[in-house]
Amino acid sequence: MNGSRPRRPTLDDIASAVGVSRTTVSNAYNRPDQLSARLREEVLRAAKRLGYAGPDPVARSLATRRTGAIAIMLDTSLSAAFSDPALSITLDALADAVDPDGRALLLLPGGDDGGPRADRVLAAQADLAVAYSLADRAPALRAVRRRGLPLVVIDQPVVPGSARVGIDDRAGAAAAARHLLDLGHRRFGILSAQCLSVPRGGPLTAAEALRSHFRNNRERLRGYLDTLAEAGVRPEQVPIWEVGRWREGAMTGALALLDRTSRPTALLCMSDELALAALAAATRIGLGVPAELSIVGYDDTPPARWAQPPLTTVRQDLVGKGRAAGESALHLLAGGRVPESAIMDVELVVRDSTGPAQ
Repeated sequence: MNGSRPRRPTLDDIASAVGVSRTTVSNAYNRPDQLSARLREEVLRAAKRLGYAGPDPVARSLATRRTGAIAIMLDTSLSAAFSDPALSITLDALADAVDPDGRALLLLPGGDDGGPRADRVLAAQADLAVAYSLADRAPALRAVRRRGLPLVVIDQPVVPGSARVGIDDRAGAAAAARHLLDLGHRRFGILSAQCLSVPRGGPLTAAEALRSHFRNNRERLRGYLDTLAEAGVRPEQVPIWEVGRWREGAMTGALALLDRTSRPTALLCMSDELALAALAAATRIGLGVPAELSIVGYDDTPPARWAQPPLTTVRQDLVGKGRAAGESALHLLAGGRVPESAIMDVELVVRDSTGPAQ
């Protein structure tokens, strides 16, 4: 035995075995409507007998200049993405929208600059890119532009020439702050998602937080701070903690905000995951929620409803957002014009994690 790999059967081998042309064999796989059911079955039976697995997908994509895949560019690692309920719900709805068209999803994990590395985007076998909540000026966005790929943006950033699906972040944050003010709270803390500050994570001034590389963070922070300021609570009175990596930092941040001489009676959290960490921190140090501390999240993911107590939060239509992004992707892939941005409403959902200030 010479150890060489067996030769892969070709279309010509099958054509010879059946006594038809190479084009006929190709049509059996790529254009079955061009053959009778009997002839196609004969071709496929010969292919199976010879060990032919089907056309080479790489060669097919080179010939058609189509891969059948959509690249999903994330701002975080895959492990963090898989444990993020809001992202999972959104991508599930997007996948459901593009599945009937036979599209595959290629996940590109993010890094320290708020998106995937540019070289990963340049090498990705995809016909269209979806930016899921990337940082402003992420190198991945330049790579998409360099390749000339159609682009759909979910949430952020705003990219000229792209289709965008998002929510009114500022309005949602304002509603959360107004709810707590109406309950009599005047001492607040803000648990922020990552801003890409240097150094990463920890306490931020309002000015520093408003320089976040993520548009959503800036909009939510504006919603919180502007609403509080209207009630006489100045921005410098509101401690802000950036959670650089939520698994390691959310609990630390929540405990730090609560370990103050003038402890906040209410925490505004930029996601339900951060709010759940704040709830766990309050339990650890013996603070009653909502008797001694009120907590408001953002997103209204299933864990928010299952928490004890259930979370007051800002609801966004995660399923609708994912579906709209998927429909925009198919529209662009079909050669359609870039649709106008779709900005969805939000709604404050009041549950048991908020109560009157004591």
